[in-house]
Amino acid sequence: MQAAFSGHVPGLLGATAAYAVLVPVAETAEGLSLLYEVRSPALHHHSGEVCFPGGRMEPGETPEQCALRETWEELGIPPEDIRLLGRADFLHLRSEALMHPVLGQVAPAALERLRLNPAEVRQTFLVSLDWLAAHPPEVYRYPLLPVGAEQFPYARVQAPPDYRWTPGQAEVPLYDGLPYPLWGLTARITRHVVQRTTQGGGIEKSGGGAAASPPDFSFGCQNIACPP
Repeated sequence: MQAAFSGHVPGLLGATAAYAVLVPVAETAEGLSLLYEVRSPALHHHSGEVCFPGGRMEPGETPEQCALRETWEELGIPPEDIRLLGRADFLHLRSEALMHPVLGQVAPAALERLRLNPAEVRQTFLVSLDWLAAHPPEVYRYPLLPVGAEQFPYARVQAPPDYRWTPGQAEVPLYDGLPYPLWGLTARITRHVVQRTTQGGGIEKSGGGAAASPPDFSFGCQNIACPP
């Protein structure tokens, strides 16, 4: 028994996969900002949605290695231009997988040399942490109820046929005022990062006291169509 568990690294029981994303932090004229992608319309899943660079972890990869690799593949930012800051809270996906957000500060010069992978990324934009803190998301919650529970063998577990299953709950934040809807998992990660940093638990912020500037929607629009 001890041999089976002494070197075991705990994970999600029954996990089908693990994913990692980089939460790119950049110093801009508006202060510390987060860099977002808009997914290519050619993608089969979640096309056109706002996200952070990331993807499925390969065997033997750490979340940091996966996040850096995916950022290089999607945005052309080399690992040496990213200073890793730490991990945010991981998320449990309903596909029985884990997502690991990794924070990394991008060198200013690297922002000027972005090379978007058109197969995956339509464009990018920056939003300052001050703006995000001043415009918190609306949060929608809906229940997750079991389907097909009437087929469960209640008698074998000595439970009544009208057994009341405990429902789950999904929480979906939505940020308004951006060129593309920021919602779902990316919004959850964003809210967590903003809460940690603005409450003194994260990245040291520059400046101070000034009103939050509007987000920079023009960034990353070189050679690609930008919203009006």
